[in-house]
Amino acid sequence: MIEALVVSNLLLWVAVLALAALVVALMRQLGVLYERVAPAGALVAGAAPRVGERAPVVAVVDLAGTPVSLGAPSADGRRSLLFFLSPTCPVCKTLLPVVRQIGRAEVRTLRVVLASDGPRDEHVAFAREHALDEREYVLGAALGLAYRVAKLPYAVLVDAAGIVRAEGLVNTREHLESLFEAMERGVASLDEYLAQKRQEVA
Repeated sequence: MIEALVVSNLLLWVAVLALAALVVALMRQLGVLYERVAPAGALVAGAAPRVGERAPVVAVVDLAGTPVSLGAPSADGRRSLLFFLSPTCPVCKTLLPVVRQIGRAEVRTLRVVLASDGPRDEHVAFAREHALDEREYVLGAALGLAYRVAKLPYAVLVDAAGIVRAEGLVNTREHLESLFEAMERGVASLDEYLAQKRQEVA
């Protein structure tokens, strides 16, 4: 009888320790997800330049090795959507088909530019895996620094005159489309628009 109690107590402690280890592992995974996935919504994160200001003109290089200058007024009259991504960002990969679809649907009025930094070989392999146009995929830390991109995926909408019209963290198709909606309404973000509406009601 006593031996059975001792064995049951030992098994109980083993179970408790196993559960504690599982909780620690889950907490670590939550930390990793928090670092990788930005807060929900197209929220402006104190980025510079601000909406309504001129976009910085930044020299980068596309995956084909050609120098590219971004931020200047567009010669063809198209807006530019800068989509900051990383080959290791799972949300970025999920949004890629959406970004490409928007680019194809708005090809006459919108230029989609994928932007990142890091080892070129890694990005070339990623571009080939996802059949991305190397001429519209640019590398250069200066671009991310100019917009103070801290988390991914991040998007910036610049009009044909080189003025930043909307920007923010984007995690879903709706968040991405909210940038265009914010531009149409002349606000920095839909959060700002909703806040204005709440003030009008109050």
